[in-house]
Amino acid sequence: MNRLSNICREIYYGDTPRAVRARFLFVVFDVVIVGYFVATTFLDAYTWIVYLDMLIGIVLIADFIGRLLADADRGAFLVKSMTIVDFVIIASLFVPALVGNFTFLRLVRSLRLLRSYVVARHLRAQSRFFARNEEVIFSTLNLLVFVFIVTAAVFVLQVQVNDSINNYIDALYFTITTLTTTGFGDVILVGSAGRLLAVVIMIVGVALFIRLVQTIFRPNKIHYECPDCGLTRHDLDAVHCKHCGRQLHIQTEGMAS
Repeated sequence: MNRLSNICREIYYGDTPRAVRARFLFVVFDVVIVGYFVATTFLDAYTWIVYLDMLIGIVLIADFIGRLLADADRGAFLVKSMTIVDFVIIASLFVPALVGNFTFLRLVRSLRLLRSYVVARHLRAQSRFFARNEEVIFSTLNLLVFVFIVTAAVFVLQVQVNDSINNYIDALYFTITTLTTTGFGDVILVGSAGRLLAVVIMIVGVALFIRLVQTIFRPNKIHYECPDCGLTRHDLDAVHCKHCGRQLHIQTEGMAS
């Protein structure tokens, strides 16, 4: 058991090339099952989909056990927010009639994996483009994940009760028109739960959407290497390096007040 725990700890938290490759594979797997979630919204409830859902659920259980073995504090692991999300995802694959399909939430974990220190450092070393545009790339990913999750939540909660939402594209159409405050009104959410979800999207979602769009076109950090310590990311209006205190001469166009 100790040997298995050590192997899991290396895979999930290690800094070795094998561990980095494993995390990239986890991201690919998550993207594939999320793509599967979108594709099945256009299909009828075939028997093979039920069996495939259960197979994915078994794989996710194995992944969950591996992360549990890898964690030094297993009691704390069981009450983490992402652990609770994993419980919901796994349950949704085995009893979809009760909770719906929540596999789309795996995108949250994928984004966290990409943003981990080890993976992000590997991407910076392997790609100059990523190193120069890291802030914009992650801001774009944050925006895409946010829109996708809001859309998927609309679909899962409305597909059984709303004749206007039959697949992921219908839900995406409603989400985009709401987040951009266009609001054509041809697709609306029904029922008390639907109206409550619409209120949350309009109040919280629109504000977050605008903020995420701003971070893409006006990043919070700028790429400039400090001559003394080598720190490469600084605030747009930085005068001194936060790491070593050296005065910087970053050429900018100024910040609008």
